[in-house]
Amino acid sequence: GLELLTPGRDLADKQGGRLVGIVIGSGVDAAVSAASAQGADQVIVIDAPEFKDYTTDAYAAAMYYLVEKYGPTTLLIGATPDGRDMGPRLSCRLKTALTADCTGLDIDEESGNVAWTRPAFGGNLMATILCPDHRPQIGTVRPGVFKKSAPVAPRAETIREEFHVAPEQIRTELLEVIKEAAGELVDLEGADIIVSGGRGVGGPEGFAPVRALAEALGATVGASRAAVDSGWISHAHQVGQTGKTVAPKLYIACGISGAIQHLAGMSGSDCIVAINKDPDAPIFDVADYGIVGNLFEVLPALTEEIKKLKA
Repeated sequence: GLELLTPGRDLADKQGGRLVGIVIGSGVDAAVSAASAQGADQVIVIDAPEFKDYTTDAYAAAMYYLVEKYGPTTLLIGATPDGRDMGPRLSCRLKTALTADCTGLDIDEESGNVAWTRPAFGGNLMATILCPDHRPQIGTVRPGVFKKSAPVAPRAETIREEFHVAPEQIRTELLEVIKEAAGELVDLEGADIIVSGGRGVGGPEGFAPVRALAEALGATVGASRAAVDSGWISHAHQVGQTGKTVAPKLYIACGISGAIQHLAGMSGSDCIVAINKDPDAPIFDVADYGIVGNLFEVLPALTEEIKKLKA
């Protein structure tokens, strides 16, 4: 949500509108302050015990109430598990469209509508979608596509709404939170440095030099879809259209050709280093630095140099 205040500011300025943050939960003062510090003009808050944990029924009802009352032209929702759950429910209630899993946002100059960009046809091309006839325009946007803007002096007007959902209207109950999936927790979206391996690593054992470099750098290990589909590493590590969208300070791609599906997930990185033995690999088109060579020779040498520097 905080990341989406960055493109939200751009869209609001282009349309002469206001940027409004929505905060729903229980005991949410810190989140309200954060939204204000990230540039929201206004923050609308629903703070009640029944919103402590996310439930589809409660949150969709709260959002429907706010949209009906305030009439926004556009609604940006994070494409998180909760956002992907709530967005479609809300759009159906409002009888409007939803563009899912967007990786780009802009204003169509001819119509003034939001131009939602998302991967289509298996990620082989990027489609731009308009919603000309219904309001609000709703889209879910991948985490990591946009970065939080620099904090500003809080200026947002805070509006607190009294809205409650009766217990009998909430059909699900959260019994337990399990923090680890499949025994492995991989925080790709929060990583500052990612070292990723692709088809070029050749097999599960090929990730050994990738992991060694990651350990030397204090980085997180990522992977392309090809490596995951081959069973060489778990899906939790996957970067790309069907994996995680990331924007680290440093992204090192090892043996990754650079298919559009993968580029959609990492092209927002501050610095991209590509290591590939094919000099014509598409990954070099987006890389800031490229090394043409065998990754099994390059990575150990690189790891050794980094260890020397750290020592």
